[in-house]
Amino acid sequence: MVTEVSCQPWGELGARGPVDLWVLRSSQVRVEVLTLGGIIRSVLCRGKDGQMEDVVLGFDHLEGYEADRRYLGAVVGRVANRIAGGRFTLEGTEYQLHANNGPNALHGGLQGFNQVVWLAAAVEGGVQLSLTSPDGDQGYPGEVQASVRYTLQEETLRVEYLARSTRTTPINLTNHAYFNLSGQGAADIYDHQVSISAPSYLPVDDSVLPTGEVRAVDGTPFDLREPAQLGPRLEEVPAPGFDHNFCLSSPGDTWTERPAARVVHPASGRVLLVSTNQPGVQFYTANYLDCSGKGGARYGKHSSFCLETQNWPDAVNQPAFPDCLLRPGEEYRHVTSFTFTTV
Repeated sequence: MVTEVSCQPWGELGARGPVDLWVLRSSQVRVEVLTLGGIIRSVLCRGKDGQMEDVVLGFDHLEGYEADRRYLGAVVGRVANRIAGGRFTLEGTEYQLHANNGPNALHGGLQGFNQVVWLAAAVEGGVQLSLTSPDGDQGYPGEVQASVRYTLQEETLRVEYLARSTRTTPINLTNHAYFNLSGQGAADIYDHQVSISAPSYLPVDDSVLPTGEVRAVDGTPFDLREPAQLGPRLEEVPAPGFDHNFCLSSPGDTWTERPAARVVHPASGRVLLVSTNQPGVQFYTANYLDCSGKGGARYGKHSSFCLETQNWPDAVNQPAFPDCLLRPGEEYRHVTSFTFTTV
């Protein structure tokens, strides 16, 4: 079956203009994408009993996304994750960003890519969203032309990010979808089994910023190379839960698409497979989520998980981390695939 692609109006955001809802539908999966923030609003997929469930957290109305401060389903950028002190030095110039997460800058700033209404165009099997981020946007140098292409083929949602810049600038794009394979309204993820193909991870300080150390997962609760049930494992990791970069590859490695993570929900039989060409994945267990979502569902702590494929956090300030700089004449290309199957 060819993927069906359709579009409908979904509301107005004042000066930012109208927001559209794009629907991608294959024989196995149905995906909704908003032009606001490139948000993945829903993913409906089958369990082993054939029952379709929405496995992505979100809101029923545009007002929910306007007020959201937890990036539900959104594309985040220019730089996902944290930058120490909200500052960095490039080519002899220091840049100061907004500190919007304690002492650090998080997910692109106060008006990051998640707050922008992107331009949309249909492509085969999906939709391509694009934006222009002007020189100086949120304190970052260079005008950046960015695009995100969502395509659905059978059970796989493929996300391809491209960017170019007029000046050297850090870039690190990802999607911040919150998943619960039991269904978006389920209370927690304690019965999910998770595996992440990472031999090391980045320890963090009290502000969830990497310390600079790259630590082997051997003998730690961060060893997820074999499937681990989340409930017991969350009791072993430092409170309040996982919010750490898992190192899928080492600095200097060629960035090729490879399996990154696998999550299984035994009761429903749903499986999420994630592959990416990025050197890291931020595994986050919704430690600070507290809001009402679709259908009146209550989204609380540990109600969902994120697998944010990306470069390592604060790479712009860590020379030993993989390079995150996009230079004039170069192209940033990030590919991630989410495959929804059953056991």
